[in-house]
Amino acid sequence: MPDEQESLFAAVDALLEEASQDPLPHPDERKRLREAAGLSQDQIAKALSVRRETVTSWETGRTAPRAPKRAAYARLLEGLSTLHPVNAVNAPPPPPAAAPTINAVNTSAATPATVNAVNAPAPDPAPAAHPAAPTRPEARTVNAVNAVNAVNPPPPARAAGTPQGPRPTTPLEGNGPLVVLDGTDKAHAAHGLLLPLPPKARTDLPTLIAWALGPDADLRSPRLHRNGKDGDPLLVLTPAAAEALGLPPTLEDRRTLRLPDNHPTLKLLAKAKWQLTRRGFGPWARIYRPASPTTGRQCVQLAVLPWGALDARAWGEHTAELPAPELAALLTTYATRVLTPRGSTAVSGLELMTALRPPTRAARNPETNVWESAPVAGSLTRPVDPAPPEAPDEHPVVAALYPRSHQRTPDQVLDEEAYDWIRDPELLTDAECTRTHAVGIDVNMAFAAAANRLPVGLGPAVHTQAPRFDPKVPGCWLADLSSLELDPRLPSPFTPTGLPPTGPAWYATPTLAYAQELGHPVHPTEAWLRPDHGAYLDAWYTRLRDAYVATMADLGVTPGLPEPEFLAAMAELQEHPDPVLKPVLTAIKSTVKGGIGKLRERPQGAAYRPGEPWPALERPTWRPDIRAAVISTARVNMHRKMVRLAAAGLHPIAVLSDCAVYLSDGPGPLDFLPRTPEGKPLPGGFRLGVSPGMVKHEGTQSLLWAVEMLDQGLNPARHIKGHDAAADGE
Repeated sequence: MPDEQESLFAAVDALLEEASQDPLPHPDERKRLREAAGLSQDQIAKALSVRRETVTSWETGRTAPRAPKRAAYARLLEGLSTLHPVNAVNAPPPPPAAAPTINAVNTSAATPATVNAVNAPAPDPAPAAHPAAPTRPEARTVNAVNAVNAVNPPPPARAAGTPQGPRPTTPLEGNGPLVVLDGTDKAHAAHGLLLPLPPKARTDLPTLIAWALGPDADLRSPRLHRNGKDGDPLLVLTPAAAEALGLPPTLEDRRTLRLPDNHPTLKLLAKAKWQLTRRGFGPWARIYRPASPTTGRQCVQLAVLPWGALDARAWGEHTAELPAPELAALLTTYATRVLTPRGSTAVSGLELMTALRPPTRAARNPETNVWESAPVAGSLTRPVDPAPPEAPDEHPVVAALYPRSHQRTPDQVLDEEAYDWIRDPELLTDAECTRTHAVGIDVNMAFAAAANRLPVGLGPAVHTQAPRFDPKVPGCWLADLSSLELDPRLPSPFTPTGLPPTGPAWYATPTLAYAQELGHPVHPTEAWLRPDHGAYLDAWYTRLRDAYVATMADLGVTPGLPEPEFLAAMAELQEHPDPVLKPVLTAIKSTVKGGIGKLRERPQGAAYRPGEPWPALERPTWRPDIRAAVISTARVNMHRKMVRLAAAGLHPIAVLSDCAVYLSDGPGPLDFLPRTPEGKPLPGGFRLGVSPGMVKHEGTQSLLWAVEMLDQGLNPARHIKGHDAAADGE
């Protein structure tokens, strides 16, 4: 008995000691303070003599620092909080326990989940000296109903059975950036909140829009840059909500994917003085009123699920069919970690670039003392024409140089695309044919990793004859790399097919810089260069990297996991996918690829004629040269790692974009990836892990299956999962 008592006392003493340790702010606030001070995790890790992964764990709340590191970390955060105090823009939401509760009794609903459902929107952050805000009329009405019905103390501040979702990367403001409508008189918001709709809002779209922009909804999507704009509220319409608002279950016009101009809904909006953007009322509709000094910006985004707003390739096969509370949690997670969706994931990827690097800012003219619009340094501020080699075939620049039927050759067009290469089966060695498996490895977020610290052009291209090659200047160069001898068991780094170049061709700067790295003398004969350049995509990469790593951590796959544990966690994730987080992960990856693809958006619609300009050309972010630079860098990064493995005697049999297939004596990556004598991963080669640029297991098939694929001229990397990778949007 005394031993048991001493054990209990020791446990209590440990709790008391932990409670008396230096207090730390919320993990989200720790990250905010570091970023506000412009410090990296590496800097903090070095100062505190810990690993960077440890700082990451502290900022995500997975672990807590222990003494003596805790006291030093608390001192750092306390100093940063003095330098960068919380304000109305970056204030985190108050804890749920402090939020006022409203018991909403819905007598028309029969399900227990909707009876006495709770609506607890977070109040606006305000200084403590201000008086408390008056109770909203809805709150007074609903509380009166509760009093009449003798409702006992309110339940927790969310509807029963609804998911709270993972902790957001960016703290929510108000009731979050969006709501999901399911045809009832309630709207589903973040953390399972149920917001009561005005009586007509369920069936009248103008009333619904006015509510979404008003204080009762309190939907907020804060700007990501001080010179940017707040995001618009997003209303997600399920089939039931769309039907209640008088919208058809499908769009009859499959070519334009929009409502006809004579539809009653459009007449109703016009009568209420609401306008539509040029893309009309389709799966993603933007409804607005022109800004005025009195009303300011008024704009609402609609996502109509029965019309295919959430593409299955980008969001997952059954995401649009999720219950409204789960869908609200899913989309809110994406919104707080990436951006409130403004269209497809490709559109959101492009919009994220502008949100993080807005083109203009307000500046006071010193001569007139009037506020004017001025460009933001490091941003894309205006549309620029591409250089002729960079332009797609439909562009007016190309139409002015070549007849419509002309097929441009490599010395006339820049062809920087992702790999699609297979090895000649005749080059398989006897040793390779004795192996039993073909194993695919896939680079995480390859295009995002390529965008990191990549200098890209910010302004127009300048034509130069016989330039001296400078690897620091973005642009495209005409050079002959056909004389460089390469290992035929590896794809050429200079072409997307992996076949060696046969003569002069146009190359982006990263490709030509890699040729120089391989020892090839580079002597361009012509170039289109962009002397005004910068790392435009850095903030974009950082935002998407953090979103990806945070979501993977929520799924149980964290940085720093030992390789066997990482592979086991990834296998578990494939077998038991999370219905909320897995679609968020898929959407983040689609945002990367789609955003890069949108930089060279091609014309759409049957009415288009080659040689005519199309709407995308009016965007500052229509930049095929930036897309080429990113893809070029990703392909070069891939080749550099394959060269390192080739030096250890391993050669791929196929490569597709960011996936490489190797022959192995076992079914997993650890069975073939080379190691150092100390047992560590080969420096400069492929490394297993969750971070962008590291690799994961893509799939395994038999040797016979892979050889048959090669004999048929098919790419094993495309089918290594057991199906066509294009079905996953890859």
